[in-house]
Amino acid sequence: MKYLSYFILIFLGNTAAFAQSVYVTDSMKYTLRSGASGSHKVIRMLTSGTRLILLETDKTSGYSKVKTTAGITGYIPTRFTLKQPASKWFLDKANKKLKLLQAENKQIKDNLSTLQTNNSETLSTTQSLGKERDQLSTELNELRKTASNAIQLQRQRNELQERVVHVERELQQLKRKNQALEDSTNQDWFLYGGILSFLGIIFGLFIPKIRWQRRSQNNWDTF
Repeated sequence: MKYLSYFILIFLGNTAAFAQSVYVTDSMKYTLRSGASGSHKVIRMLTSGTRLILLETDKTSGYSKVKTTAGITGYIPTRFTLKQPASKWFLDKANKKLKLLQAENKQIKDNLSTLQTNNSETLSTTQSLGKERDQLSTELNELRKTASNAIQLQRQRNELQERVVHVERELQQLKRKNQALEDSTNQDWFLYGGILSFLGIIFGLFIPKIRWQRRSQNNWDTF
């Protein structure tokens, strides 16, 4: 039982915890083999900074059993693994991040330039709209004045039309009165003419008698 405990301790000392992450060093490309020796078949070539999942470590053979993120299991010399990514990996990552930031910066500058252009166009459009608004306001005021004048002219025209109608009525009344006067005058002249005619007839009848009486008196005086 005592020897069994020693064996378990030795076994645990030769192996590591499962699911621990290790990284390939940045010296060169390394081979991932099917077994824990250099004579086993090469499964894949691993580049510097490749992330691996550590399954176990055999200090006797100097190999570690690992699994790639793609799910491929194999063996790689333990001395070629690190608990943190290599400096080259960090550098590449930093360069990629830098390029991404530069691209984002360029995009931001382009967007800023576009915004400035749009802002200038918007400012110009705003000024143009302001001028157009002022012009429309002036035209509106003129239209209001014109409408006011038109209303006043309409009112004056209506008043003139009423006056014309009133004058026409008065003229018709004067025409009727004039016609009535003319008719009355004609009647008067006709009456005067009749009277004069009657008087003429009377004078025509009485004058001969007067002459006859005078002659008769003269004759009587002679006797």
